[in-house]
Amino acid sequence: MTIRHRVPRPELAPVSVRHELSDLVALLTDRSWVALTGAGMSTDSGIPDYRGPSAPPSTPMMYDEFVGHEENRRRYWARSMLGWQSFGRAVPNAGHRALVGAPGLLGVVTQNVDGLHEEAGSSPVVDLHGRIDRVVCLQCRTYSSRADLQIRLQSLNPDVDGYLPAGAAELDAARLRPDGDAVVEHWHDLVVPACEVCGGILKPDVVFFGESARREVVTAAYELVDAAEVVVVLGSSLTVMSGLRFVRHAARHDKPVAIINRGPTRADALATVRIDGGTTETLEALVARTPA
Repeated sequence: MTIRHRVPRPELAPVSVRHELSDLVALLTDRSWVALTGAGMSTDSGIPDYRGPSAPPSTPMMYDEFVGHEENRRRYWARSMLGWQSFGRAVPNAGHRALVGAPGLLGVVTQNVDGLHEEAGSSPVVDLHGRIDRVVCLQCRTYSSRADLQIRLQSLNPDVDGYLPAGAAELDAARLRPDGDAVVEHWHDLVVPACEVCGGILKPDVVFFGESARREVVTAAYELVDAAEVVVVLGSSLTVMSGLRFVRHAARHDKPVAIINRGPTRADALATVRIDGGTTETLEALVARTPA
């Protein structure tokens, strides 16, 4: 089968979109590609996505809310303290492992903050939105371990169960989001540790809503996209511009785009290959059928 390499401009409907695994295999055979991954990549690791059918309703905290009010930081860290108990135990799934050493793959640009691509062994990985396993001081910019902060949080706030909604089962209460958040109620008395170096405000090293990714990180992502012949979107609806811009960039430079996601995405009109399915099974089948 012949695959069209020219991607339609963003304002035009696609001339021909392929939907079969064989089309994806043909598109990537003997070509270099970059993976752009989203929350759907980690659902098989037990981390629900933001917008899938199993995702709990939530209102993400904005950056200005976090830095502007101590009470908001107290609420955030109460939720994070509980969510980390489950989030911190997540391990790479078969989809993460299938990407490691995949023929033609130049690297991974991920919108996830869970660090599972690196843990699986992928390299290079551009963590577009940061890493939840790191903490940064907003005053002195010292980085530290989220696992170490968890020990400090639990030492200062030993009654972790007291933050659960009344009468809720643990699994229901500690409902996770892709950023390690959870649902809590009784958080007003939480003691939040300060930076051990300067006493400043600690923030998870992730990009909050309303905050911009670091310029050098975005540059590294564009460099991977420019070096690749094909962009493959894995498990992202591309709802936010942070990820969508790389697909649009590829389209402007006539690079084919493949999208593997459950449900529609904002870039479906740009896709040369569009598979409505899970990332794990698709990647495993892709690697099995792609010539080394």
